[in-house]
Amino acid sequence: MKRRGITKLFLVFVLTTLTIALSACSGDKTGENSSKITVGIPQDIEDSLDPHKAVAAGTKEVFFNMFEGLVKPDANGNLVPAVASAYKVSEDGKVYTFTLRKGIKFHDGSLVTVEDIKYSIDKCADTSNGEPLIAAFSNIESVNIIDDETVEIVLEESNTEFDADLASVTAAIIPESNQEPDTNPIGTGPYKYVSRSPQENFVMEKFDDYWGEGAHIKDVVLKVCANADSFVMDLEGGSVDMIARVTATQAAELSDKFEVLEGEMNLVQALYLNNAEGPFSDVRVRQALCYAIDPQEIMDFVSGGKGTEIGSSMFPTFEKYYIEELNDTYSKDTEKAKALLAEAGYPDGFSFTITVPSNYQQHIDTAQVLVEEFKAIGVTAQIQLIEWDSWLSDVYTGRNYESTVIGVDASSLTARALLGRFESTASNNFINFSSTAYDTALQNAISSTDDGQKTEYYKECERILSEEAANVYIQDLPEFVAINKKYGGYQFYPLYVQDFSKLYIVEE
Repeated sequence: MKRRGITKLFLVFVLTTLTIALSACSGDKTGENSSKITVGIPQDIEDSLDPHKAVAAGTKEVFFNMFEGLVKPDANGNLVPAVASAYKVSEDGKVYTFTLRKGIKFHDGSLVTVEDIKYSIDKCADTSNGEPLIAAFSNIESVNIIDDETVEIVLEESNTEFDADLASVTAAIIPESNQEPDTNPIGTGPYKYVSRSPQENFVMEKFDDYWGEGAHIKDVVLKVCANADSFVMDLEGGSVDMIARVTATQAAELSDKFEVLEGEMNLVQALYLNNAEGPFSDVRVRQALCYAIDPQEIMDFVSGGKGTEIGSSMFPTFEKYYIEELNDTYSKDTEKAKALLAEAGYPDGFSFTITVPSNYQQHIDTAQVLVEEFKAIGVTAQIQLIEWDSWLSDVYTGRNYESTVIGVDASSLTARALLGRFESTASNNFINFSSTAYDTALQNAISSTDDGQKTEYYKECERILSEEAANVYIQDLPEFVAINKKYGGYQFYPLYVQDFSKLYIVEE
């Protein structure tokens, strides 16, 4: 059943994640074939092809097809063995013991060894340049090779979620022998690297010696389509076969050559505020902006009313952590917003800049609505569009900005993946949020071995972010995937990834 050309598919999430696998159209999978698919991506892969250095969600979702950790997430939100064939966790949550999968190979044909596992984990945990590449790895006491098939990771403090941290692409197992991981990426995933033309394309091909169910399509070409306005033209013109995250308007404009699948992006879209910059260091100013907006009005404009309102840094897929009532913390109240501004010393409002990456139309559209909503409380916001690379360097890394509209994803199936970034000392705390109460609650959550207590501590973190108005929270955006009907097998994941190995050519 279609509405304005959009397939209405309802995703049901049970407990932490239950994602329905959606097929682009009916038909059987073809057998082995030499076909290819060209997928449009909104920004180029990062300069380094080392998965341990990946920062951008767009890079990680591509690397998901090339690299694997000891474990990995499946489409139903379960952690499944990958480079490891099995593992066990000690009762105190301090010792994780992994068994290497027999015969598993790297893309260069060499066998994966326990030495490679130790090398990869130690590399991610290295603190010689400051914080480790993965924050959770700061808790590693030692990585020990027990025998040719067994590796033991010992933690300094209990962490019953550590296996999920190991499932992140940034915790991928790579060969110790590879001296040039920045330019010569070698992993164990269903696809292997072929070539890259900066700002043009990234090419992968099926890895024939993959240990698991192999990919169905031989070649995947990722074409950089940085101009979001041209997505429909790119699809209809045949230069690309699939684009994830088209807008609702673009989906409605597509011909019947395409199927449009609907899911959730699994990210936290917000107006992220630099808490150390100008007026935003005052909680009353941040709260005033929260009272000034109407998330439903934004969803109506951006995606035809679709999307899920959120009131803190947690999206609904993580059901046991999600607190729906936080959506009502700041119901739109223009007069209250004005009063807070006056109390903070801004009775006539103020001006500020919203920096938005130019390749994400949904974020641009959201910023446009925010500009209009803020006018009602005397606040003037100006939109500054910048290229994605500049956003990463200036906003995310350099923290040289006032505010930005972006979506923040979870790198793993843990609440910490979303909430850990707001710890005062976190290297990825790009909003400069600082709260002693928050830091304490977060550490209590991480160290707790009781799941109920852990969940409550994480929820306390969410309440603090909401009450302190760390950001102006908006929504988990709907995800519209436009795919040519000659392809099937697309699956939504509970994380921000694209699994190209599941795609196949539909029998005519």
